[in-house]
Amino acid sequence: MTALGVTDIGKRRETNQDNYKIHTTGEYCSAVVCDGMGGAKAGDLASRLSSKEFVSRVYESLAAPRLLMGNIEKLLRDSCADANGVVYEYSRFDANYSGMGTTLVGGIITRRKACLVNVGDSRAYYLSDEGIRQISRDHSYVEELVSMGAITKEEAAHHPKKNIITRALGVDASVEVDYFECPLHRGDGILLCSDGLSNMVSDKEIHDHFKENALPEDVCSKLMALALARGARDNVSIVLIKT
Repeated sequence: MTALGVTDIGKRRETNQDNYKIHTTGEYCSAVVCDGMGGAKAGDLASRLSSKEFVSRVYESLAAPRLLMGNIEKLLRDSCADANGVVYEYSRFDANYSGMGTTLVGGIITRRKACLVNVGDSRAYYLSDEGIRQISRDHSYVEELVSMGAITKEEAAHHPKKNIITRALGVDASVEVDYFECPLHRGDGILLCSDGLSNMVSDKEIHDHFKENALPEDVCSKLMALALARGARDNVSIVLIKT
């Protein structure tokens, strides 16, 4: 199992408010991508605090596998709750960071299964030779319109309010977290990304690069180059774990 991550400020932002963390052992990989919001300094701080807290909490449990087994969903939900608490409490005691928040997508990946959580519109994809599937569900205004049948997926991709999220980590004292499990086989991949990638590169293009490149570093670098070549209106972060 191999994992790699990349991040870039993009072509239009003055700061990079994205943050990612990866930790691997012989048996597990824990990874997270966060996309901050709330102003340059606030968004950066929110994403850094949440990604660090999330991975630290997961790492502590990975170091004690007997504690972990059978409790992965609870662990990931608790890790999100801890990350939410850190960001929320920090914002309460410093007016400069009031209202800051961040998306979060991440989890624990083994050779047989991915256990993932998400808040906001950063995404998790399942990749295989056969195709690509978005695992996570965007917590966004346009996703709600799609769910109600008011607009199509194609219309959502170009909707003027596509960047409005309906759920973020750190804004309130508690946050609702979605949990997903995905079986994996040899050669499959889990890709985590901020919307800086998904807004610039199609699912098909992500899959094409995954099929054409064996190494995660090659997949990530080529996807990043494609997003930048198209103008990268936002920060771009990509993490790929391949079994």
